[in-house]
Amino acid sequence: MTLLNDQAAGPDPTDALSSVPAAGSRRGTPPVGRLKFCYGPMDCGKSTLALQIDHNHARQGRRGLVLVRHDRSGAPQISSRIGLTRQAVEVGEDTDVRDLVRQEWAQGRHVDYVVVDEAQFLSPGQVDQLAELADEVEIDVYCFGIATDFRSRLFPGAARLFELADELQPVQVEVLCWCGLPGRFNARVVDGEVVREGDTVVVADTEQSVVETSASARFEAEFATVRYQVLCRRHFRSGDLGPVTAHHGQLRLT
Repeated sequence: MTLLNDQAAGPDPTDALSSVPAAGSRRGTPPVGRLKFCYGPMDCGKSTLALQIDHNHARQGRRGLVLVRHDRSGAPQISSRIGLTRQAVEVGEDTDVRDLVRQEWAQGRHVDYVVVDEAQFLSPGQVDQLAELADEVEIDVYCFGIATDFRSRLFPGAARLFELADELQPVQVEVLCWCGLPGRFNARVVDGEVVREGDTVVVADTEQSVVETSASARFEAEFATVRYQVLCRRHFRSGDLGPVTAHHGQLRLT
């Protein structure tokens, strides 16, 4: 009786759901690339992890393309604060990252994976291009960067990565606020005060820092003395930099 009533009610809507593939059946499907975003605050080891990923893949015989957008050193390279560096291709404001891969192909070099450091500075369109490389060319793409700017707002590139990435991974190295709680916010400090409005900042590891708006070219940028400090949410909101901000040795910039 129950079976007859169920049949009268029409087909089960769950029948439209795909069944779980049988063991080993994935071997018959075409391989696909992955788009992964590893993110975290300053000093958590993002650039070090990017270099490690590149090293691990390269030693297995895979060929990679290493990209960067505004490295702290000011040079086309990935530089880690623990002293590791790797030459990289600088991604410009108007760079089509797909063209960078095509150029490698034109020179007879296969590309198995792409590593992108400081990916928060990419445009949303460039992130879409990385997703296309993963989907259409089956290249693994590993992006590393900060999620939010000094105003605690998502960078446009990071926001698009959150929307598109197959895998989101916070970097596990814990960065502490001066109070000892986990730090997550990159506060911009000018003359001992936390500032919450202004342009996106691109700097090197010096106090003479370049302030660049999205509409201005690098050579048109103004110079200002700024530094950055990682804070917990409570102290980011209150603007409390702690009792020893002049001597804490906080590393400047990602």
